[in-house]
Amino acid sequence: MSSSVVTAGSPAFKRINRAMLCGGFSAFALLYSVQPLMPLLAHRFALTPAQSSWSLSIATLALAVSLVISGALSDRIGRKKLMTFALVGAAGFTVLTAVAQNYPQLLVLRALLGFSLGGMPAVAMAYLSEEIEGPSLGLSMGLYISGTALGGMAGRVIASVASDHYSWRLALGLMGAAGLYAAWEFARSLPESRNFRGGKPGLRGLMDGARTHLRDDGMPWLFGLGFLVMGVFVSLYNYIGYRMLAAPFNMSQSAVGALSVLYLIGMFSSVWAGRLADRIGRRNVLWMVMVIMLAGLVLTLSSHLVLILAGMSLFTFGFFGTHSVTSSWVGRRARAPQALASAMYLFFYYIGSSVIGSVSGLVWSAAGWNGVVGLLALALGLALAIALRLRGLAPIEAVRMKVAA
Repeated sequence: MSSSVVTAGSPAFKRINRAMLCGGFSAFALLYSVQPLMPLLAHRFALTPAQSSWSLSIATLALAVSLVISGALSDRIGRKKLMTFALVGAAGFTVLTAVAQNYPQLLVLRALLGFSLGGMPAVAMAYLSEEIEGPSLGLSMGLYISGTALGGMAGRVIASVASDHYSWRLALGLMGAAGLYAAWEFARSLPESRNFRGGKPGLRGLMDGARTHLRDDGMPWLFGLGFLVMGVFVSLYNYIGYRMLAAPFNMSQSAVGALSVLYLIGMFSSVWAGRLADRIGRRNVLWMVMVIMLAGLVLTLSSHLVLILAGMSLFTFGFFGTHSVTSSWVGRRARAPQALASAMYLFFYYIGSSVIGSVSGLVWSAAGWNGVVGLLALALGLALAIALRLRGLAPIEAVRMKVAA
């Protein structure tokens, strides 16, 4: 490890975490602000729930494609420059969605938003893995993910309240303006990379790097976890709004958006799980937070609002803890090119969001909330089986020593 790595408590550590909080906040606020607006879009453009879900799924699908390209591109032009460009571009396209004249036009702009945003998430993970010392990486990754939790919450709440009192167009315009400010703060605060080393250029370097990561004993399983867990998380928040707007709950649009306040729990759990993983090991923490997530999902089957909220709280706690541990494990285990490893993890992560999120819409129309929970429980059960399998994975340090010998 380079002697120039950043240690916890240093001024550079504080600047990095401030910038990453802003970047994570903006990325998730812009990406997910449309989620509570799905019922309004369905009404405005005469869509089914599954069709309206594409306002989010098309963005996450484009983001997934962009991640792999962006990860390779950052190995050539640098981390900070690409992340800043991503945040500015995504904010600009969000402003334009506020004036979309029809649903196909809105989908095109959301796809462009997702593609632009690809330069932020994967590169952020690679930047932290390169710049932060190993014993502090879990904490720093947890802080970054807490920023994504705050952004996801704020984006949904602001969009819901603004749409309830004014319009969905104003809601998206406000989110775009906030994203432009966050991009400025990110660029001002983030130090330039000190441990970045450019990878192989071109398609050959991309393919060689992908083969390296896919041949690893643990990486494909971690990628699979991202696909399953993110798909489950997005699906619950996609369709819980439809349930809460209908009888017997009859919530307002603002009240449904306020459910995203539960993301504050994710801000705590991501940091808590990161610290715990630094102390007792990722393999010992991952399965525990996933069990919490599954327990929360089952509780949402209740017809009592208090139990539903308790279930969503546990579910959200478990998800952000799972994502924090898994993403830091990818960053810690990855060999060069590191940015590509992070990009591949997030590629599967966002593909899961699009695929499982869209399938859940079909299940919602056919079998209601019980059907959705059944599908998501199956996916979480598979993810938990992977987490238990990973408990026996040889640490990367042991693998490297064996190869060196």
